[in-house]
Amino acid sequence: MTQLASPISAPAAAGRPLRLAVLLQDLEFGGTQRYALQLLRGLDRTLFTPELWVLNTGEDLLDEALATGVPLVRISRRPPGSPLALPPLFTRIARSRPDVLYTLTVVPNIWGRMFGRALGVPVIVAGFRTLRPKQWEPLLWRCTNRLICNAEMLRTRAVQELGVPPERVAVVPNCVDTERFRPAKPHPEGPPRLVSVSRLVDDKDPMNLVEAFALVLREVPKARLTLVGDGPLRPQVEARLAALGLGHAVDIITGCGEVRPHLAQADVFALASRREGSPNAILEAMASGLPVVASRTGGIPDLVEHERTGFLTEPANPVGLSKALARLLTDRELCTSLGAAGRDKAVRAHSPEAMLRATEAVLLAAWTQRRRP
Repeated sequence: MTQLASPISAPAAAGRPLRLAVLLQDLEFGGTQRYALQLLRGLDRTLFTPELWVLNTGEDLLDEALATGVPLVRISRRPPGSPLALPPLFTRIARSRPDVLYTLTVVPNIWGRMFGRALGVPVIVAGFRTLRPKQWEPLLWRCTNRLICNAEMLRTRAVQELGVPPERVAVVPNCVDTERFRPAKPHPEGPPRLVSVSRLVDDKDPMNLVEAFALVLREVPKARLTLVGDGPLRPQVEARLAALGLGHAVDIITGCGEVRPHLAQADVFALASRREGSPNAILEAMASGLPVVASRTGGIPDLVEHERTGFLTEPANPVGLSKALARLLTDRELCTSLGAAGRDKAVRAHSPEAMLRATEAVLLAAWTQRRRP
């Protein structure tokens, strides 16, 4: 876990609050985006004067971004991946030159670090939040004063496989607002319901969940599945559902910024990923009192305690996944006990306050120990 720095006052750090720029690729739905907004809402303004820089279009979380009260800087109006967004990013860094540049998501982690280092930004901090991010890490960690991981296994990979010096890597676990995400009131008796909140992309492996659900229906014919999310695999998912004759039992919800109603209607949360960091969606489900069935990959085992807060299954194994799901859907007492344990863990170990103070400590330590990497 992160070794937290001793509390540092603004005068000791810089004589004033540090000017912090948090750089995101977009404001589309995503765990990293939500982490950034949670951070910006709660940062100690006696220590930091923050701005949110957004590189590309993507408006899903715009209202939440504005509600933080932090200045929102539009770097470009280009779509994600457009190289035409890079010149204005270079210009913005050159003109603003913040004390600390905190890059999050892949493209900012590449170009924000390169431009920031070339332009002499004193401190550059980057997020390392997925198992194999395509952000040139073997090269670019040298441009980074600190990497912030959200799971211990990501820190281990950064140090052991990528050669990042241990003192440059910190772990700050994800947080969840346990007042906003709470167990729902008991809902009327109805068909047992699964919910999965994730993008329909290869890493999340929605096809694995579809195949597993087809097997679940053999044991629990009245079961229903809600997929909350969108992405490039949606056509394949819909085609497979049609081929299996599951259309009557599965709903796909897209464009959904508010997931709480779908969690409130569910009995079990499922995530069938091939590769993961530390998914916020799992924490939101735990805080909502749902047992979680998820793949044993990335940082998920740090969140889900097997047979205590849910079940862990092997990735790309629909048979194993279906057995865990069917077991919970046919045992309400087990659902309740595992869900209560998950809620307790979310409250104890993943509070917003703990995340905020830990992130502040990492940023301040990077400032006080700054040197040109």
